[in-house]
Amino acid sequence: MNLNRNSNNIFTNIYSNDCLIEKATINDINELEELYDNLNDYLETTINYPGWKKGIYPVRETAENGIRENSLFVLKIDDKIAGSVILNHLQEDAYRGVNWGIDLKDEEVIVIHTFVVNPIYMKNGVGQKLMDFSKEYCLKNGFKTLRLDVSIKNTPAISLYEKSDFKYVDTVDLGLNIPDLIWFKLYEIIF
Repeated sequence: MNLNRNSNNIFTNIYSNDCLIEKATINDINELEELYDNLNDYLETTINYPGWKKGIYPVRETAENGIRENSLFVLKIDDKIAGSVILNHLQEDAYRGVNWGIDLKDEEVIVIHTFVVNPIYMKNGVGQKLMDFSKEYCLKNGFKTLRLDVSIKNTPAISLYEKSDFKYVDTVDLGLNIPDLIWFKLYEIIF
């Protein structure tokens, strides 16, 4: 899957003040796996808003797939991964019956997946920088909408998305068959 609409994609690497956002490479795999494990450990000792589980999601394979599909981006501060996001065209089956603000083909839509902030960088604007990057990525590459799903229990993420101009669309069951992860809010931004 190639998300670059043109060969001059400016989002291969971008710098913003003290951070760098770039496409992840195979060299980032071990650090991403450690980030996912550390985040899941943190969530288990605090409030696990997204309902993620260590060893289940996200895992090393999540990062490997994102890198292979050329859709995983990392935000680095001092050469350390402070956050990451997967941007691709994959819309869950539950997205199909929803009355989105705009009717588009999959290739015209970008969906946010595996939105991760390293616990040591939480509440330092990393999440907002990744949101801003995701929106700019869509705009600069000619995509017409940015969509995402979020557990109804993930109030910090919902707050960030609404602050970032995402509009609530619907609440659906993604069919995960996990008792604590049934209902997800769907959001989108139309460009």
